[in-house]
Amino acid sequence: MNATLRPRATFTVMEHSTPEDWAAIGACFVGFAQKLPDRILDHLRLLEGDHGGFAVDRLTHSLQTATRAHGAGEDEEYVVCALLHDIGDTLGSFNHADIAAAVLKPFVSEQNLWMVEKHAIFQGYFYFHHVGLDRNMRDRFRGHPFFEATARFCERYDSPAFDPAAETMPLDAFAPMLRRVFAAPKRSFYDASPGE
Repeated sequence: MNATLRPRATFTVMEHSTPEDWAAIGACFVGFAQKLPDRILDHLRLLEGDHGGFAVDRLTHSLQTATRAHGAGEDEEYVVCALLHDIGDTLGSFNHADIAAAVLKPFVSEQNLWMVEKHAIFQGYFYFHHVGLDRNMRDRFRGHPFFEATARFCERYDSPAFDPAAETMPLDAFAPMLRRVFAAPKRSFYDASPGE
């Protein structure tokens, strides 16, 4: 059915909404949610050509990080986290990791979520001392169960992914993985399961 012909909600103030309104909204939401991977891929493409002073553009860095993780045999969820870890660069110049984590949160494990959310601080170990910051800022998290995994992500995959000559798989190679990871949320407040 054409989107313009679908039933639409009639309320103008949410507290006046009805079950029929929410049925109409819900019918639209399903299709919208299914297109989330397409919107994520489109947003990743916004990183192309933006070098920000680095030797490679932001998309190439993201692709190289994911390529390295994939080549090392990491699972698909991890590879997708590697691909999306800097997706927040366009909107979150001062908190890009938080944005990436927010996008991934319903779909990934607690460990992978924490890794993405904290990677910017952990990546600082390799350069903060060059810009007047404490390179050991990550130590505030020492003892956390995901500390070592996050340090490993930065050391093995994120930090070395700025090489114009390095293997870089194309974005299309990662699209099927991304679609599988984003096929269904693992947790969301929209899930009305008991005990959630």
